[in-house]
Amino acid sequence: MINIFWFRRDFRLQDNAGLYHALKSEFPVLPIFIFDENILDDLEDKKDARVSFIHDSLMSISDELKELESDILIKKGNPIDIWKELIGSYKINTVFTNHDYEPYAVERDSSVKRFLNSQGILFKTYKDQVIFEKEEILKNDGTPYTVFTPYSRKWKAKLFSKTADSDEIGLTSYYVKSYPTEAYYANFYATIPFSNPSIEEIGFEKTEIDIPGKSVTRGLIKQYDETRNFPFLKGTSRLGIHFRFGTISIREKARNALGLNETYVNELIWRDFYAMILSHFPDNVGNAFRAKYEKVEWRNNESDFQNWCKGKTGYPIVDAGMRELNATGFMHNRVRMVTASFLTKHLLIDWRRGEAYFASKLLDYDLASNNGGWQWAAGCGTDAAPYFRIFNPTTQQQKFDKEFKYIKQWVPEYGTSQYPEPIVEHKYARQRCLETYKAALG
Repeated sequence: MINIFWFRRDFRLQDNAGLYHALKSEFPVLPIFIFDENILDDLEDKKDARVSFIHDSLMSISDELKELESDILIKKGNPIDIWKELIGSYKINTVFTNHDYEPYAVERDSSVKRFLNSQGILFKTYKDQVIFEKEEILKNDGTPYTVFTPYSRKWKAKLFSKTADSDEIGLTSYYVKSYPTEAYYANFYATIPFSNPSIEEIGFEKTEIDIPGKSVTRGLIKQYDETRNFPFLKGTSRLGIHFRFGTISIREKARNALGLNETYVNELIWRDFYAMILSHFPDNVGNAFRAKYEKVEWRNNESDFQNWCKGKTGYPIVDAGMRELNATGFMHNRVRMVTASFLTKHLLIDWRRGEAYFASKLLDYDLASNNGGWQWAAGCGTDAAPYFRIFNPTTQQQKFDKEFKYIKQWVPEYGTSQYPEPIVEHKYARQRCLETYKAALG
């Protein structure tokens, strides 16, 4: 009899909530991962850097486990089919895993739980990728917050409503205390190494895109509020992909940031906020949170959209951002807001098209945050910027890249005859946007 731990977006052995509970249980633990065909089949780029990163992360876990005389079993297919195969190969008592809040994942987990339960197998899930989830931060009347600031105030109040000892910094919040998984490593299932699939065998290729590292200096966090808005500086942590796939612990990073920089902590709260919104309002996927914004008549000009995608709009900060995204899978946070505002407000292209493009390119793509950010930019989401707030790309460049350092890095032809004229004039686009939104909203 064994238990299974199912990796999903938590690729680490250390400080892993579900894995900790699995290893503390009665039976030895076999770790598994399923390359889900329902997800992979939607990826057009077979050199998707995120799939390559997942595979590399799994190989690292495999190497760690081999030192413990265990291994991770990696499968590809439809999850239900894989579970049917597994229960034919192993006598399983309980499957442990961590929560996922995306609508597809919720539906998948419900189906897997029903199937496993029908076979007499327990299915247990735990909170791991956020500090607070679902119903943990609610208004006094028990309803979810839809505005960030009051949510963040209650988040911070709850954080230190319960304290605990921490090896790193003495007294800390109970909610960011680590799970001492290492103490139970002897409980991994003993097995010879598995013949796990290569990335080519799952239908993908390795990528040349560099993945940002996991280490961040205290100095960067300490100065985060002063440097984060300037895209030419290395002023952000670039940990997004590691948060997305759980190669680092959100609790560890929160512990390190507490008391060091409140602005950085606020960014962690935004992650929780958007995950909470998605779990309470799954219809946000594909639909405006504020239903009246569905009446906006988008132009959806295909030529304009392609120019935006390629970074050829004639607005250098927009173009620099899009080229950085296309080349690296990363875009600076300030520039994400500028490019999203430009697409939805200047070009009047449906925010869903921009959301989908970012989803196809971002290394740190996260459905909750990407959806929340795009709806914020378009004015139709929770806590959204009002529709009449329209970023001026030129003013943004003058404020945050005054010496064109970022722009020169990504748009080398800027200032020459090779650089295109603006595809739309700012003052005209702003007025057109205001009139279009006003007509839709009444």
